[in-house]
Amino acid sequence: MALQGMDVEVHDIDMQTDESGAYELERHLAEFVIEPVRFRASERICSHYGVLQIDGVTVEIMGALQKLLADEVWEEPVLVELHRRWLKLEGMQVPVLSLAYEYEAYQKLGRLDKAERIGNWLKECEQTVS
Repeated sequence: MALQGMDVEVHDIDMQTDESGAYELERHLAEFVIEPVRFRASERICSHYGVLQIDGVTVEIMGALQKLLADEVWEEPVLVELHRRWLKLEGMQVPVLSLAYEYEAYQKLGRLDKAERIGNWLKECEQTVS
């Protein structure tokens, strides 16, 4: 969200991928692993989850993320490539998830305060463009 211009306090970096991507990231960044990737489920979300610590920054890996929907059915794992956008940052192409996707995801999780902030920001951006 911060990389896309939202004014948010950054506490960590989330890396969302598919199941195999989560284990591949862990393998490539093994020296930074503080919590190995493993399948983990909570009340509303499940994924292949692990934690890295890189130069004092916490990085969370989430592979094949699924959310529990209002009808108590788990949605299919998120296909990250359908929601990915590329930003140019300091000469690099950096993948991010679209804020429209993030808005919907936070709504599904019942985190309506966060969804509202994203929705308001998206509306402001639309007004600026028009």
